[in-house]
Amino acid sequence: MNKFTRFAATAACAITASCMATAGFAADIFVVGGKPDDTFWSIVKRGAEDAGKVVEAQGGSVTWLGPQNYDNLGVDAAELIRQAIDQGADAVVGANWVPEAMDPAFKAVVDAGIPLIIYNAGGIDAADRLGAMNYVGSDDFKAGKAGGAHLAEMGNTNGVCINTLPGAANIENFCGGFVEGITEAGGEGSVLPLPATSFGSATAVAQAVRAHLLQNPQINAVFTVSNGDANAAISGIQQAGKMGKVAVCGINFDETILNNIKDGKMACAIDQQGYMQGYLAVSILNARVNYGLTVPTREILTGPGIIDSTNVEATMAGVKAGTR
Repeated sequence: MNKFTRFAATAACAITASCMATAGFAADIFVVGGKPDDTFWSIVKRGAEDAGKVVEAQGGSVTWLGPQNYDNLGVDAAELIRQAIDQGADAVVGANWVPEAMDPAFKAVVDAGIPLIIYNAGGIDAADRLGAMNYVGSDDFKAGKAGGAHLAEMGNTNGVCINTLPGAANIENFCGGFVEGITEAGGEGSVLPLPATSFGSATAVAQAVRAHLLQNPQINAVFTVSNGDANAAISGIQQAGKMGKVAVCGINFDETILNNIKDGKMACAIDQQGYMQGYLAVSILNARVNYGLTVPTREILTGPGIIDSTNVEATMAGVKAGTR
């Protein structure tokens, strides 16, 4: 029986565990996310897995697919999307990181009649273009813009965004937003693109930040696109002998970053609430496949929010629980 209509055949049945079993309610949801050792994506995965407890209780499953590295992100992610189709996915969640490489795979999902949610990257524009149900995530450009504006408000007049994944749509938007935010607030902004292999490499990012700051002494703010890059940037600033002279703000955070904010080593972090991205996307698709439910608000924003010295302590409990 088609999973999009079978709920009608059981309308007279009370929704209990035994009834679900006899009605055959079960959604096999595939989630395409980041690589296994990416600290941000481990939080998104936690959200998807927590929502998956309900899916599993109803006889379904949640399968996480992620690339081993980001060297060829768009092509590798597109292949994972096609794997989900081949493995019989009832619904698919994916980030539209590199549209030119990934759009054909996403369109194949929709053409196969499989419900799709775009999350984390791409925004509502990608959801509209691809025929997806919803977009769940932050607005990447607005997130970067919020960081640039906040740094400028703190008195930092010249900032650089460290782009460790050139070509990835969400990263380009982070940096583009940052430049606009700091510029509109009266400062100057620029972008330092690095090889994609530098993403997640603390040594590579630290060395690049150190060299760039020494070559451009007018820079007094650094914006990063991941929590790992933020920690590496702080190391690079220390190596350049500029601690206390160059402020750092970045996308995402972990316990180390929160402690750095608390200790004054970092100005701010931009929270896109990755846990909610995984949790909401899986929950919405499970309700769609099993019961035909939809969420009329197609753009479901989980951020951006700014974490700084004023609210850092209130955020720490979530980090210890593995949800922020």
